[in-house]
Amino acid sequence: MIRRALGAAGLAALLATTGCDRAQDAPTPTPTETADTALDADTSGQTVVTVDVAGGVDPSLGATPMAERVATLGVLNKRNGIARDATLKPGQTLRVGDVVLRLKACEQTAPWEQEHYTGAFVQVDVSGTDKVWRRVFSGWLFKERPGLNVVQHPIYDVWVKSCAMTFPEGGPESIAAGAASGAAAPRSSAKKSPTPDAEASEPIAPDSASDNSTR
Repeated sequence: MIRRALGAAGLAALLATTGCDRAQDAPTPTPTETADTALDADTSGQTVVTVDVAGGVDPSLGATPMAERVATLGVLNKRNGIARDATLKPGQTLRVGDVVLRLKACEQTAPWEQEHYTGAFVQVDVSGTDKVWRRVFSGWLFKERPGLNVVQHPIYDVWVKSCAMTFPEGGPESIAAGAASGAAAPRSSAKKSPTPDAEASEPIAPDSASDNSTR
């Protein structure tokens, strides 16, 4: 019994030693490199590419150009309650007392849209008691949603009253009903096939007529 126990213990020790040797001899796995994706590429040195959008995609196609639009802004002096109207085109600057208004753009939604908005991008500078001009507002003001952006100043208030601009009647891809009924239907520029009458009246060349008579 003692020999059997010693033999079993020696066999277990031998197997354990062999397992350790195999573990030491096994090669260590090398990490595999993952392929670079488009997100890993360094695009800092690339230039920005501008893509031209087709004219039919622009919702303001046919509308009044920005430089020809006219915006009317309201200016209120809260101390004396006097309100004035300021009329500007995009790019113009107007001074009303201690307030300087700069109009960058004005816009309104097309008549065929479900919700109508009239907005203007305005910059407001106010001269303080120290005669230093400070910008108190720069952003969009909306006539129908005055709470979206507010000129926060203790003395002056500025808001949008209108933006004069026009849109094509019925949308950029529609035709007026009167023009469609009164004008003739457009004709295709493709070459038409000859009618039977035209084929019958077409003269026959002399050489071809003599060939047909001899056959």
